[in-house]
Amino acid sequence: MTGGPEPTDPHLATGLSPAWPERAAWGTAPSLRAWQLAAMKDYLERSPRDFLAVATPGAGKTTFALSVAAELIGRRVVDRVIVVAPTEHLKVQWAEAAARAGIPIDPTYSAGKGKISSDFLGVAVTYAGVAVNPLALRIRTERFKTLVILDEVHHAGDALSWGEGVREAFEPAARRLALTGTPFRSDVNPIPFVTYAPGDDGVPRSVADYTYGYGDALTDHVVRPVLFLAYSGAMSWRTRAGDEIAATLGEPLTKDMTNQALRTALDPAGSWIPTVLAAADKRLSEVRRHVPDAGGLVIATDQDSARAYAKTIRSITGEAPTVVLSDEKAASKKITEFTASDKRWMVAVRMVSEGVDVPRLAVGVFATTISTPLFFAQAIGRFVRARSRGETASIFLPSVPVLLSHASQMEVERDHVLGRRITDEDDIFAAEDDLLAQAQAGEAASDELEALPFEALGSEATFDHALYEGNQYGSEEEMDFLGIPGLLEPSQMKELLQQRQAASAKAQRPSRPSSGSGQPDTVAEVSTHEQLAVLRRELNGLVAAWHHRTGQAHGITHAALRKECGGPAAAIANAEQLRARIDRVREWAFTKKSG
Repeated sequence: MTGGPEPTDPHLATGLSPAWPERAAWGTAPSLRAWQLAAMKDYLERSPRDFLAVATPGAGKTTFALSVAAELIGRRVVDRVIVVAPTEHLKVQWAEAAARAGIPIDPTYSAGKGKISSDFLGVAVTYAGVAVNPLALRIRTERFKTLVILDEVHHAGDALSWGEGVREAFEPAARRLALTGTPFRSDVNPIPFVTYAPGDDGVPRSVADYTYGYGDALTDHVVRPVLFLAYSGAMSWRTRAGDEIAATLGEPLTKDMTNQALRTALDPAGSWIPTVLAAADKRLSEVRRHVPDAGGLVIATDQDSARAYAKTIRSITGEAPTVVLSDEKAASKKITEFTASDKRWMVAVRMVSEGVDVPRLAVGVFATTISTPLFFAQAIGRFVRARSRGETASIFLPSVPVLLSHASQMEVERDHVLGRRITDEDDIFAAEDDLLAQAQAGEAASDELEALPFEALGSEATFDHALYEGNQYGSEEEMDFLGIPGLLEPSQMKELLQQRQAASAKAQRPSRPSSGSGQPDTVAEVSTHEQLAVLRRELNGLVAAWHHRTGQAHGITHAALRKECGGPAAAIANAEQLRARIDRVREWAFTKKSG
């Protein structure tokens, strides 16, 4: 789009350089990355009015969008920029990034404010703010040739009023650039300005103009690989009926019992949280040997838990962590200060999970009861931004099947699917209703505790296993080794883990007596802990072989075995339970071969 009266704004008269990344900060590279250049080339060649870029968290969507904005302003295609973000904090973050790009944006603007200072070339608003007064923003959009940047555009589908507001406000825009870094929801409400096309099954799906997934970014060393450290343990709680229940976190349970076991583990008064926080802090110390300013983040469910976790961290480290309790101006200031400091830990409620940019975060503790795919992807996205080659993010999480499944499928990409209601139990986003609204409201723990049908009595934490690139490694005795690698290339990390696993299995594999020799079975002769170690290694070896045959992730296979055979995680299963799983894997292999 060209033409129209020449702009008189002094900022435009100087002509902004389209190569602003040479002056960029905010954790981005000193020049555009390959995917950003490719996406920009495609955008500028086609010059579409609407463009959807899907890029994994940490890949540099902000740099890409502001590079496009600077180019369009420099070419006089647009005069102004409007950024729409999910939260108040992200408005400020966008304004700071845009300022470094030479594009001053007002993050304090509200729809009823009217005019803004002539020092600004644009404004930043939230989706909720757009819904409040879309007409005011429509008038502003019509007055100038406007580029609208819709950050995390999937939020335009969170509420019907939000989508309608976005469509009404920005229908007259000269250009619209939509961004998202997380999987889209599946529902019947189309997202404004997003193109849909029927899939192979005839169901309409969103069509991205450019996609840059986590797998691509990992290959390009744009993001860090993630090492997940799963912890199980014994839990006990009392139901509302007065019954006391004991179970192991992660073992096959009903949905309600799984949720209660998870809540028991996350109870600040138990032993699970202090043990996991201490292990995470030990891991952070290892990382800080190589990256002195590396930081950690604990994601809590509610405010009371966040405060309690902060006290535990202070008792472990001797240093008070930064505590972010709500998405308010004070929270933005705290996050900014933590980003620029070398403090060890930040504890925050769930609203910090999306978009918040703290590149030095390297260790995380997923200590929240929210386990939806969308939230999990957003949360892990806070840790994957790479600053230099060889970095690895370490995430400590409860050994719960749904979380382990999310961790094993980090590279799965999904489009927005129309025609299926989000209330369907089969929909992976069925539990996403009102998540953002609840997060921004910053509900207190007391609100949730009133509805809890149980009372946590006690918990213990036991290291279960590590997940890396969808594969399962390690056992409890290898925990020390997992803290040693420090900073390695992803391929080196994987090779070391595989070599360690293979060497341990070879060194401790029992010899098989010849038929009829009369010699006792080796496994039966060794001590109990050695016997269990041998069985665990045999099971892990068979699971690895099954992975190579079928491509199924190790974590998913272990979860399936536990579901079929019963029992807790392999790290704390007894010999009989381990043998049952070994026999079951062999049955699978024989059945598949026979078939």
